[in-house]
Formats: sequence, C-alpha cells, structure tokens
Amino acid sequence: MTHDSTRRTALATGAAALAAGCAGCSNYGESTNSSEKKESGTKESGPSVAATAGQALAKTSQIPVGGGTIFKEQKIVVTQPSQNEFKAFSAVCTHRGCTVAQVADRTIDCPCHGSKFDISNGAVAHGPATEPLPPENIKVNGDSIHLA
Repeated sequence: MTHDSTRRTALATGAAALAAGCAGCSNYGESTNSSEKKESGTKESGPSVAATAGQALAKTSQIPVGGGTIFKEQKIVVTQPSQNEFKAFSAVCTHRGCTVAQVADRTIDCPCHGSKFDISNGAVAHGPATEPLPPENIKVNGDSIHLA
C-alpha cells in the first residue's frame, strides 16, 4: 500500500532533480563565454550585458559596418547595414525558435537549420524560415544604442 505523502515526496524530489539537471542546458550553438568576437563581422555579447528599456545596450563602435552584434540575454541582434544606420531584430529564428549564432556576409545566420536573414530588414535570404525576423525598437543617442 502506497501512502499519498510518500508519493508526493517522490514526485517532488524527481521534479526538483529534473529542474536542477536542466539548469545548465543551453541552445545549440550558444557559447559559454560571456563575450567573444565571432568571425565574419559578428560580435556576440553574452550574459554580462544586462539592459532594460532605456538603458544602453552597446556603443555604436561595437556594431561592425556590414555586420552585427548578437545580444543573447536580450534575444536581440543589432546590425549596421551601412555607416551610421542601425537596425535591430529578434535573435530568435522564425523557423523553429533557435537563437541566431552569427552575422556573416550581410546575413543573420541560424545554426539549427541554415536559415539566413538580411541584415538591413530581417527578410528571409535563405530558408527554411518563411517569415522575417521581427524588428526590435532601439534608439541611438550619440554613440550609444539603447533599447526603446
């Protein structure tokens, strides 16, 4: 005969163990470094960059012309298609929800299934994604880029 309290204890212990095991999980292609420079015009900024609406996200000099910077914590990619033109898009691929991993050859690239998005407007440059990356609101104040 099983007691309800024993069953609840076993279930709670199993749930806690599962949650602890998943705490270290990450998405495919995510780096464990807090900040690293990627090849081909991508900079990636990790968990050390914490910004909320109105706070500075980056300096304009951190966004390469013809490239971009991925802010994983905020799930945003900021691009500079041409000198002093800044755009921001969701860093979540519209195909299956993976986080984009790099900006190269004027596209924002997803590592999971190969989707590529144009740095100037987020449009699909190469599938399987069929929807563009949604735009994000940013403001450029002097040499700082802020989340709007």
